[in-house]
Amino acid sequence: MSVKVENLEKSMAKLTVEVSAEEFEKAMQNAYQKQKKNISIPGFRKGKVPRQMIEKMYGPGVFYEDAANSILPSAYADAAKESGLDIVSQPKIDVTQIEKGKDFIFTAEVAVKPDVVLGEYKGVEVPKTDTSVTDEEVEKELEADQKKNAREVTLEDDQEAAKDDVLTLDYAGTVDGVAFDGGTAKDQTLKLGSNTFIPGFEDQLIGVKTGETRVVKVTFPEDYHAEELKGKDAEFTCTVKKIVRTEMDELNDEYAQDHSEFDTLDEYKADLKKQITERKEKEAKQARKDNGVSKAASNATIEIPEAMLDTRADEMVQNFARRLQAQGMSLEQYMKYTGADVNQMRAQVKPQAEIQIRNELVLEKIAETEKIEVTDEDVNKEIENMAKAYNMKVEDISKLIDDEQKESIRKELAVQKAADLIADNAVEVEKKEEEAAPAEEKKEEE
Repeated sequence: MSVKVENLEKSMAKLTVEVSAEEFEKAMQNAYQKQKKNISIPGFRKGKVPRQMIEKMYGPGVFYEDAANSILPSAYADAAKESGLDIVSQPKIDVTQIEKGKDFIFTAEVAVKPDVVLGEYKGVEVPKTDTSVTDEEVEKELEADQKKNAREVTLEDDQEAAKDDVLTLDYAGTVDGVAFDGGTAKDQTLKLGSNTFIPGFEDQLIGVKTGETRVVKVTFPEDYHAEELKGKDAEFTCTVKKIVRTEMDELNDEYAQDHSEFDTLDEYKADLKKQITERKEKEAKQARKDNGVSKAASNATIEIPEAMLDTRADEMVQNFARRLQAQGMSLEQYMKYTGADVNQMRAQVKPQAEIQIRNELVLEKIAETEKIEVTDEDVNKEIENMAKAYNMKVEDISKLIDDEQKESIRKELAVQKAADLIADNAVEVEKKEEEAAPAEEKKEEE
């Protein structure tokens, strides 16, 4: 096999690959062996027809397609490796010569990793993130913890229902003394104060007891969805069968002792404040990194080939399909429900694909420019992290990682270090008023 490389414009290249006539003949013979059992010609038993007879009857090209399909994958893979190109797209294959007794020739048009001209990446300005923690945030965190530790209790028969209690009840509704469709239910649950029923309905059940029957009088809204009930007065005879109340422990020192490692509520609050601060600082660091990388990428000059974008968009759609599959839905079902097609989905993800590619290329170039080193210790530590993530032993996961995958890990770690370098050198500036304004406010202004 021989490979010729032609560099094209816009980071594209064409490989011209010649496979020897002998190899093509072997592929033709293999195609004949696979197909002969399905070919019938008068005078011959099925599966026993000589190849020459089949080619005479159906033409010499009868086995070309199968032969080409068997050759192309491995021939292209070998040619791509031999070319030494950093190929970043699926190939566009074109067969230029296919004839019995001659070399099999095809071309593969591919995108190669484009050149990157870095702009400013050290000292880029990024928005400053406030990591201070207010007393209100601590109280909110404490309330969430309080609700998490809440318990549900069923009220005794002599206890009255209050707002936020959940009732289980039967009801039967009438308008002018006549029952109507949808007005009757058994074992219906209703949280008082949720405003899920007709206005005024829930308020009239405040104070009700288990086993009690109460008549609730309401008026259907003028915009009610059922035409025949709009604006009509109605009565619902409600029988309460069960009342469940969510009870929460009072926030005091005893609560801290029961639900934390601390003896006092003040100590617990101080620890919550510390946790919130650490979370905010971690988020701020990630935001600084994301914004810095984005700024460095926008400062760089790169001409991303269209084929590279198409390949990444395809990968993103395929990843989405796998996530759907994990949830029990196929991509075909999703497209049927949403009315989208694959081309529309590719078009939707393409802008994100471009951002991903631009960021990756810039980080790789920075890692190269800064001569960032990734040690064997770094790689081994990453493998340990992978083992923890997959709940495997380090030695077991190490057996599954070959040298090529280790090199991939090394490159990824170099990229991460490049992102850290940008973040560490970024200059935080106060957000401008328009940047700090909530998205809703900006939308209203527009």
